[in-house]
Amino acid sequence: MAEFTLPANSKIKQGKEWPASASGGAPQTFRIYRWTAEDDENPKIDTYTIDTSDCGPMVLDALIKIKTEIDPTLTFRRSCREGICGSCAMNIDGTNTLACTKYISDMKGDVKIYPLPHMKVVKDLVPDLNAAYAQLASIEPWMKTETAAPPDRERLQSPEDRKKLDGLYECILCFCCSTSCPSYWWNGDRYLGPAILLQAYRWIVDSRDEHTGERLDNLEDPFRLYRCHTIMNCSKTCPKGLNPAKAIAEIKKLMVERQY
Repeated sequence: MAEFTLPANSKIKQGKEWPASASGGAPQTFRIYRWTAEDDENPKIDTYTIDTSDCGPMVLDALIKIKTEIDPTLTFRRSCREGICGSCAMNIDGTNTLACTKYISDMKGDVKIYPLPHMKVVKDLVPDLNAAYAQLASIEPWMKTETAAPPDRERLQSPEDRKKLDGLYECILCFCCSTSCPSYWWNGDRYLGPAILLQAYRWIVDSRDEHTGERLDNLEDPFRLYRCHTIMNCSKTCPKGLNPAKAIAEIKKLMVERQY
């Protein structure tokens, strides 16, 4: 039987157990992934216990409390705190989600927090998104037209055409879906992944865009589109309740339809 182990320098070790903050009525322990290239050490899990009755109800509130009151070296991204920007995407208790919309009360026992899986880590809970944004740029996510815009109004859509964008334009590019996808884990250098393909479909289906054929040509590749095996992790984990798997299926249907 084959046995697989992580390289020695990738094994996660037990880190520091920080003294509990001021005692209160709602103690909660957070076990948080820590790593920085600066110290040339293995990743580790640091343990923090805080009084959650003295902070907001979300995991992001707890992280901010830890950083402010206990350990200022803890590193994570955050911005809007309203589930709009996607900055605080991370793996919380085994699920990719947004720290700003995840209730602490939803979890039992110690809360385990890791960066988004299968991405290079910049530091602690901050993943390197350079490759993902390069893939986004490759699909040219903006309206492309040949005809001149009307001189006195916007380009119009019918209510029916506008409705086709529902469930697509709401994507905040948090990449929770792509980093939950096994196909993206193994082929992330060539497969675009569910987040980018949902963005691609948003422009393919936009009635105002006049480069649909070119956009489909750009995706006609054994890896860029067809590494999707409909595992559905992407739709299950999306914190906005979107369905990237359906968008990918619709692109595949368009690929077939244009052959006839």
